[in-house]
Amino acid sequence: MRLFRHRWVSLLGLAIVTALGLLLWFQQSSSGLSLQILHASDFEAGIPALEDAVNFSSVLNTLKREMPNNTLVLSSGDNFIMGPFFSASADPQLRQLLGREGNGRGDIAIMNALGVQAAAWGNHEFDEGTGRISDLFVADEKGYQGAKFPYLAANLNFEQDPNLKELQTADAQLAESIPQRIAHSAIVTVAGEKIGLVGVTTPLLPIIASPGPGVTVLPQNPEDIPGLAATVQPVVDHLTRQGINKIILLSHLQQLGMEIQLAAQLQDVDVIIAGGSHAVLTNNLERVREGDKVLGRYPVWKTSKTKEPIAIVNTGANYRYVGRLLVEFDHQGRLKTGSKANPDYVRLSDAYPTLHPGTAPPSPEVVTLIEAIRSVIMVKDAQQYGQAKVFLNGSRRDVRTQETNLGNLTADANLAAAQKIDPTVKASLKNGGGIRDNIGAISGLGGNSATAGERLPTQANPTAKKKMGDISRLDIENSLRFNNSLTLLTLTAVELKQVLEHGVAATSSLTTPGQFPQVAGLAFSFDPEKPANQRVQSLALRNAQGQVTDVLVKNGQLQGNPNRTMRIVTLNYLADGGDAYPFPTFTAANPSRVQRVDLVSGDTRPTFDTPGSEQKALADYLQANFRDTPYTQADLPPEQDERIQNLSVRKDTVI
Repeated sequence: MRLFRHRWVSLLGLAIVTALGLLLWFQQSSSGLSLQILHASDFEAGIPALEDAVNFSSVLNTLKREMPNNTLVLSSGDNFIMGPFFSASADPQLRQLLGREGNGRGDIAIMNALGVQAAAWGNHEFDEGTGRISDLFVADEKGYQGAKFPYLAANLNFEQDPNLKELQTADAQLAESIPQRIAHSAIVTVAGEKIGLVGVTTPLLPIIASPGPGVTVLPQNPEDIPGLAATVQPVVDHLTRQGINKIILLSHLQQLGMEIQLAAQLQDVDVIIAGGSHAVLTNNLERVREGDKVLGRYPVWKTSKTKEPIAIVNTGANYRYVGRLLVEFDHQGRLKTGSKANPDYVRLSDAYPTLHPGTAPPSPEVVTLIEAIRSVIMVKDAQQYGQAKVFLNGSRRDVRTQETNLGNLTADANLAAAQKIDPTVKASLKNGGGIRDNIGAISGLGGNSATAGERLPTQANPTAKKKMGDISRLDIENSLRFNNSLTLLTLTAVELKQVLEHGVAATSSLTTPGQFPQVAGLAFSFDPEKPANQRVQSLALRNAQGQVTDVLVKNGQLQGNPNRTMRIVTLNYLADGGDAYPFPTFTAANPSRVQRVDLVSGDTRPTFDTPGSEQKALADYLQANFRDTPYTQADLPPEQDERIQNLSVRKDTVI
């Protein structure tokens, strides 16, 4: 541990020494603009942010200090997410710090303290609707300061939304003059040079979040990249007509490949700061934190529609990295690349990990906020519900691409909760995107995650009288942050196959689709090399002992009566069409046969103790089965998965 810390500080110190030379070079340069862009996306604070956010502030301040007059601090969205960190700000203990307590207000206050100058809209901003956004974004009479930065999106319109329409303002204003406002674009000034900022948000927004009917999202087809470019380009053109020749796009498209495709459709955009994918880009494997997989080099260089260079950057999520892009523009606003680029820019541009602090102190406001939030949420760590001898895998890349033991455990819990209400329920299905974190710890301090990092059970917390392996309320809330309610539906065999086909339709080696299923009471195989909607090759219902009770699909073909029915439990989010699942179509076509039953009634927002919520289901299941005898099913590689069998890596043994 100590060796790594010294190595990290040494690396950072080298960067600082080099930066002193760079600063002198900047001052001597008479043409163009040298710029440091410090960026992040998907802050989505969970329990690890209690350490990482403070270190993030320290690393950020260290890098800011190197170029105090030539630095931008930007976010590409998903700045907060529901969960224990988010809800801690509603505790009265936070009143003195926030002016008025309220869910998520601590997240916004931390962004203010970091000095964020503008942000793109992510999908998680809309998880609780636009009323929540207004509550977080706007200052109030009790002293809450609201956001000190604008939100930007060229492809969103709020004119029909009662909560946000009054926050819209004209484009191309100075960002510092429009805090708590919404625009398509804004301008920042660095060293006397104007830089245009434009935002763009995933067109999947109505499918994966809850923006409501008053928010218009373009294009209507989420896969229409030319249509998205046609929406963004006029906003860029509005800036260039004002003589602005340096433009940064803050983009939250969920998959880095989407930003890469968009780059080729645009002109006059110099930098794209991507978001939503949690993709780690780096040039130095020593900077990679345990559990993270490197997707490519930092930055990704592509060319625009007019063959100009575009730098595309992305960092890992959850305050784990500070992205640092050093670029120089010539006097015409063009990026200097190749032999024209300063070699130190190339060497120092990278994702900087926040496992340890930098050499500058963190912002005092961040430290104070984090400690206040810590004091609230640690009370929940004292409430234990079960035990596990193994690491429960809730990592984004795994729960969205394969079966995991945590996916199995929470799907089993949902099935057990449903069967208490309706014993005829046979199977459980949820989306991997609803699992937000591991229950457990990862050892190690850095390096290539492919070769290091032991996965461990939860760690002891003596203050909370929590032993190693104990699973607490905090663990459950942190992992199942959305706390969806459970819904019962009756499907035909053909409909269940359609549901699973949709679940694996977007699966590939380069994507992490939130719709990927985690299941109980059934097993299926799929071939990711086949076309979408033709991938499920085997499907069978299984009882609690793992025995096959009904074969629905064999060799890709439905077996038996395709109209025979089975009762399942899923999440209300999916039953409502979230992640584009087809359940609403089934219900609309035959409501009496589907017999939808929501275990949490109406618009009730479930809490941890609400019967019929997924957090309550997991807590009850752990208490009933693993209170005294720990859960021992280790997470397995895809080659050994049994419930969800990926035929690109293993043989089919479902039937």
